[in-house]
Amino acid sequence: MPKRLKLTRRFPVALTNDAYRRLNRFADEAGITPDEALTFLFEHFNSVTHAENLIARLRLFKAELDDRKA
Repeated sequence: MPKRLKLTRRFPVALTNDAYRRLNRFADEAGITPDEALTFLFEHFNSVTHAENLIARLRLFKAELDDRKA
């Protein structure tokens, strides 16, 4: 029997416009809400990410972070 989806934890999230649009597009394509999409992504994080790609993308993101904040 599947675990009940009980969204009990809430936290404020700030996203870029691109990230917000991508989250909503993913949720729409999957036929779920953005809350459910985030829950899915984080509950299945290791299986939906490629470790080497994640490390490389994170490194690039961190290198650009100061410029993006300006």
